[in-house]
Amino acid sequence: MTDAAILKFGGSTFRTHAAYDRLAAGLEARLEREGRRLAVVVSAMQGETEQLRGRLHEVNAHPEDATPAGMLATADLISAHLLATALHRRGRTATVLAGHQIGLITNSSFLWARVIETDPGPLDRTLSEYEVVVVPGGQAIDAQGRPTWLGKNSSDLSAIAVARALGGTACEIHSDVDGIYTSDPHLVRGARLLPKVSFNMAALMSLYGAKVLHRRAVQLALRHGIEIVCRYNRAPFSPGTTISREGDQMAAIVFNQRSVVLGYDSDDCADLAHGVFHAAGIDTVRLTEKPWVAVVGGFVDLEAVQRRQNLKPGTYVGVPVAEIRGSKVTTHIAESGEDALHLAQRLHDRIDLPVMEPAPQPHLAGV
Repeated sequence: MTDAAILKFGGSTFRTHAAYDRLAAGLEARLEREGRRLAVVVSAMQGETEQLRGRLHEVNAHPEDATPAGMLATADLISAHLLATALHRRGRTATVLAGHQIGLITNSSFLWARVIETDPGPLDRTLSEYEVVVVPGGQAIDAQGRPTWLGKNSSDLSAIAVARALGGTACEIHSDVDGIYTSDPHLVRGARLLPKVSFNMAALMSLYGAKVLHRRAVQLALRHGIEIVCRYNRAPFSPGTTISREGDQMAAIVFNQRSVVLGYDSDDCADLAHGVFHAAGIDTVRLTEKPWVAVVGGFVDLEAVQRRQNLKPGTYVGVPVAEIRGSKVTTHIAESGEDALHLAQRLHDRIDLPVMEPAPQPHLAGV
């Protein structure tokens, strides 16, 4: 098995086309410093996936799932080729392996596919020939060879799947924050970085809408003992949070302004809806105090899903805000996304934050 570092860079890395050359420079420095091959998973440039979604919905407001699965992932593929050509310009050997080439086989839930089989051969063979293999995030195929998508923001899941295929023990996730915070640091004042977080805590936060990591990526990492190192996505690529079995259980306030809580007529109806959403691969939380289901993270055509499954549509209740203390979760409901932000701030102001030493900031030339 080829020794390689596995890195992922989210869409916020690529705000302009010049960012591809800056990242290529960082990857080149790492190649020269460590001498290891690199498997690099990338997301689309910011906004490009949603532009494609908008164009698709102009033609058909409710497309069959196989169509967006094949179309939306092309934005990540373009990003992968832009990074590869930036590396070529620097004289490095690099190639792109698209979803049908990387050996990830999923079920046929086209828009929220789950990996069921991994063939390490394609990645291993290609890394033996190239210094850098670039993989577009979220892409795979089902057993019939049809394009599938691992879901919105699923590049993390692709990166962990690549690490698993290569027998890696660690995966580095680069984004516009350097790790997991006690709440969204872009929106909540006083949010604190958590240097060490357990797999279970990270998965719980992701389930309730934290944007740093894809929940199924954390679960896959836990099953295979792959440590996740969160880093900032620009030089000096500072590390922030390490996620492992030895990480801590902490307090946090988690919300996503795109999440919604749907109300149903009875517990049986809510249980049925939760089961249908879950079977489709959509992240939901069954809120037990009432017949409510939280659909997490948005980007779900709720009308279409409920219609196809002959579900009576749920009634909008509000936006969930989760107060997490270790393994205990209390879900609060805000009337709107804006109200959720204000509620999250009030809840965060009340939690007891541990005294933490500032995280070290290494001065590295490369990634």
